[in-house]
Amino acid sequence: MDINQLIEFAGNHMLLVMAMFAIIAMLIGSEIQTRISGIRELAPGEAIRMINHDNAVMVDMREDKDYREGHIVNALHLPADPADHSDKLEKYRDKPVIVYCQRGQRSSRYCGKLKKQGFASVYNLKGGLLAWQKEALPLSKNN
Repeated sequence: MDINQLIEFAGNHMLLVMAMFAIIAMLIGSEIQTRISGIRELAPGEAIRMINHDNAVMVDMREDKDYREGHIVNALHLPADPADHSDKLEKYRDKPVIVYCQRGQRSSRYCGKLKKQGFASVYNLKGGLLAWQKEALPLSKNN
């Protein structure tokens, strides 16, 4: 592709080009924010290792309906703001806490709040429950 054609395309489709740059900026900003926050993401396999070897606690922050449809075995269901559940999570303050939602985006913010509350080891399940299901890992429908 010729550079002149690229310049002509950008001139003819200014909104499209601006939208592309906005999306790129948001992706870069999101990645920078994740790295600055100190929240580490775990793949489902790493999460299983931490559950088995480090007694990690899984926290499901999805809504009640989603939780009832299937959740990770023995996960704590805490769908609201972590400040509302400080008493329920207090006994896990010194254990690794792995938080998940459906896709792993909202849980990342939830992890940041837990970190600010003084939880030592907070992790986000990368890809959320969808990644867990993609790996064909077990779910429970028991409360």
